[in-house]
Amino acid sequence: MLRVSLISENFNFLDGDLASKIEAQNGKPFPEDLILDWFTQICLALKHVHDRKVLHRDLKSKNIFLGKGNVIKLGDFGIAKALSDTFENAKTVTGTPYYFSPELIQGQPYSFKSDIWSLGVLLYEMCSLKPPFEASNIGALVLKIQRGNYSPIPKQYSTELQNLVDSLLQLDPFRRPNINGILENPIIQERIYKFLPEDLRSSEFSHTILHNKVR
Repeated sequence: MLRVSLISENFNFLDGDLASKIEAQNGKPFPEDLILDWFTQICLALKHVHDRKVLHRDLKSKNIFLGKGNVIKLGDFGIAKALSDTFENAKTVTGTPYYFSPELIQGQPYSFKSDIWSLGVLLYEMCSLKPPFEASNIGALVLKIQRGNYSPIPKQYSTELQNLVDSLLQLDPFRRPNINGILENPIIQERIYKFLPEDLRSSEFSHTILHNKVR
């Protein structure tokens, strides 16, 4: 496993992974505030990765670990790939099918926006307790992902949260925000202070436009 400041040796996985947490809900939805708290932490971890020109390539609920106080850690960098340049594209098809981006499925070169798609699948799953695209076989799943049609998240959630999901699950990768764009979203930005100490905020955001916004 690639060790960055995302999983520490003394991290206590008290609640296992997010996939197990979702399954244990038995259809009972999570509160929106909890989803956004989790999602913000995942985004901060992914920013740390993308800023270092690394694709995770296997973002999924089984790779999101929960600790005491709903602290989230991003793990399993077994198939992560470092890109030599921000605009370099990866070509190897790898990852978990439910989270595959359309460009990856179509055999096209892909980059950081493929992780963003997977992040959108993950956010949808936290809201709906299931992935946005499901099928009984890989062929049918591929068709559903390529078409990009999915049901809205439950109506109990805000329009802002639905819009965030929709922005991440854009078929065209150029229409998806990058990780810094996601962190600029007001419903995410207001939570950054809660999870990132001041010294880390200074270093993590020193080269982004968020540097002067996060307080």
